[in-house]
Amino acid sequence: MTDATIRAADLLKEHRQSIDRLDAILVYTLAERFKHTQAVGRLKAEHDLPPSDPTREARQIERLEALSREADLDPEFAKKFLTFIISEVIRHHETFQK
Repeated sequence: MTDATIRAADLLKEHRQSIDRLDAILVYTLAERFKHTQAVGRLKAEHDLPPSDPTREARQIERLEALSREADLDPEFAKKFLTFIISEVIRHHETFQK
């Protein structure tokens, strides 16, 4: 192996370690987010409120798209990601309604 190849392997290892740490942060952050959305779902069920709030959801998508532009992240990806999360939250809220 050349010095350049060894250095590239070291850099690859460092990037992968950072990715692994960030993946862990994402998982724990999503878990914390879902704890709160489940509490919201139970509250909505207790007060006979609809499981979905399209106005808030639209505002959240707009907000996340703006944040993604600030963070230099593809806004379309951010929108798809939040849309997926929102659909899961609504699914959970619907189970509390039953």
